[in-house]
Amino acid sequence: MATDPSSFRAFFGSVPTAVAVVTAAAPGGGPHGFTCNSFTAVSADPPLLLVCADHRSRTLPTVLTAEAFVVHLLAEGGADLGRRFAGNPADKFAGLRWRPSSVAGDAPVIEDDAILAWAECALADVVSMGDHSALVGRMENAVVRPQRPVLYQQGVFSPWRVACEAMPQA
Repeated sequence: MATDPSSFRAFFGSVPTAVAVVTAAAPGGGPHGFTCNSFTAVSADPPLLLVCADHRSRTLPTVLTAEAFVVHLLAEGGADLGRRFAGNPADKFAGLRWRPSSVAGDAPVIEDDAILAWAECALADVVSMGDHSALVGRMENAVVRPQRPVLYQQGVFSPWRVACEAMPQA
């Protein structure tokens, strides 16, 4: 018998994970984005990453149409951004500083202190699995800042300090 959805969520919710905001822009349309904690490296040569998007996501069709997206890893202090893009406010980008990516189909690059790093990606592949799609992106540009990441576990955002004590502070 398969595991029920609540046991599945409880199992994965017990694992601390980094948090990302994935953004995309529809050609001739506005910016879209969602919060994601399912992402990983796929390949260094060529540079590929993978993010998973719920089929109900309003951003997924935009990524598929634009064939590009940006993955923003959240830094300490990024909980509000994580919550904003996980919810359904009328305009998730209201009051945010962002610019269109020159290498990822004009997808929004969020210019906020709560962003640890970002990768601007061209869509390389899509695989539909269960209630999500795995989006493979070819990294066209990546930026990393010397900040501490934020983790998410059992509904709580918290800074990741242990592995970062030797990092220089921004």
